[in-house]
Amino acid sequence: MAYNLASGDLENIVGPSEKLEYMLKVVKSPEMLKKPHGDLEEWVRAEGKELLRLVVQTNLDLRTEEEEQLSVLIGADGLARNHHRNNSRRGVETLFGKVDIKRIGYNQRNISSLFPLDAELNLPPDIYSHGLRRLTAQEIATNSYEEAMASIERSTGCKIPKLQAEELAAKVSQDFETFYESRQAKIAEDTKDLLVMSLDGKGIVMRPEALREATKKAAEKEKNTTKMRLSSTARPNRKRMATVATIYTVAEHKRSAEEIMKKVDATTARPRIGNKRVWASVERDHVTVVEELFKEAVRRDPERSRQWAMLVDGHEQQLKNILKHIKKYAAQHTIIVLDFVHVLEYVWQAARALYPEGGELAEKWVSERVLRILQGKASSVAAGMHRSANMRKLSATAREAVNTAAGYLLKYKHYIRYDKFLAMGLPIATGVIEGACRHLIKDRLDITGARWGLAGAEAVLKLRSLHVSHDFEEYWQFHQAQELQRNHLAHYANNSLRLVD
Repeated sequence: MAYNLASGDLENIVGPSEKLEYMLKVVKSPEMLKKPHGDLEEWVRAEGKELLRLVVQTNLDLRTEEEEQLSVLIGADGLARNHHRNNSRRGVETLFGKVDIKRIGYNQRNISSLFPLDAELNLPPDIYSHGLRRLTAQEIATNSYEEAMASIERSTGCKIPKLQAEELAAKVSQDFETFYESRQAKIAEDTKDLLVMSLDGKGIVMRPEALREATKKAAEKEKNTTKMRLSSTARPNRKRMATVATIYTVAEHKRSAEEIMKKVDATTARPRIGNKRVWASVERDHVTVVEELFKEAVRRDPERSRQWAMLVDGHEQQLKNILKHIKKYAAQHTIIVLDFVHVLEYVWQAARALYPEGGELAEKWVSERVLRILQGKASSVAAGMHRSANMRKLSATAREAVNTAAGYLLKYKHYIRYDKFLAMGLPIATGVIEGACRHLIKDRLDITGARWGLAGAEAVLKLRSLHVSHDFEEYWQFHQAQELQRNHLAHYANNSLRLVD
């Protein structure tokens, strides 16, 4: 006997038991026993999803049957609701399909209704279940909206319009700052390892209305020029800068300048970093993110007993904000380290001016100067650059490049004491924050042709930050508790679901 969707067996399916019995009959039928395994898998997948939906519906139906009717329910407004509606229904889209929920509603004329069963189930205000919201957030954090929605439809059969998906991402991520602030009361890290912080910035292409005011005005001005209308290059003034931050722990790794330049073999392996948190914001300003970074550092080391290091790229305003927060949080033991790679770029800038032909001479010159900088002789290297420029009688343009490089070394000489930093076992390169910029922004928000609204970009950054920092599971539990409070408990007197008069 063949079993298919037109079979009379389907008429008798009212719950998961009947559905399972039907499925077992089908897989044992002569026709199904002759099918390729791929056809079997597809059939079981489709029918199995309906089985799971019926399991969820059975639980909800039982909750409905067992719901106790109260005489009076008091809301947060202090008003009594003693009118009952015993057959108030709502639908919810779940991971397995749509389910129907019947519950008791309590109301009174001209005041809002309350549904205690909704609160017990922690149902969201809209039609999308928490399971579906979680899946949507995870997909959006990884893939473009189009790919995310297609993936969700394939796995659940639920079609979520793009606008609703964007709103769900914003809703799921709304407790990001509160979640991390709540961690301030937690116990500090049990380690004496270095506490390393770093900051960087990365531009995101935004819709015109999402640009900061100065950028928006510049973009509008450029838009109206003939030069821009005829240009084949990408238009400037389309990006809003996101601030990227990271904090992590790592053991001291003492080494020499010669080891860095591979003049001698390294004596020890590079230690692995741990407890890494990365995050970014295009909505909150740089000062706010720096504040968050120092709060996280204080949470991890409230006694300031460990060595703190701050890796920077030499951005002037960034340094000013960092120094203000070092003072604010009494963190004078923080050592600011200028990224070695940025210094290397300036040395090469001078080399290209002194040796425009490039080649081995330029490489040898750079190698010698960088080694001396790593040995703590940045000032003498800068002085030597000036002497070389004078001796070679460089053109004004070439001399400017050399002067810029030398000036950079002198300006930040206190932050490039690499001999001291290496002896202390501090990191001297910003590879972690560069990787964070790539993972958080470039790999997702820098998709060709993408233009972001402010809320959408911020939501995706928060979701990606949670995943990269391995905090999403903990955050999800926190978020669900927050949802229960704001969507339900906050509407009842004394946050009690069943205050009976």
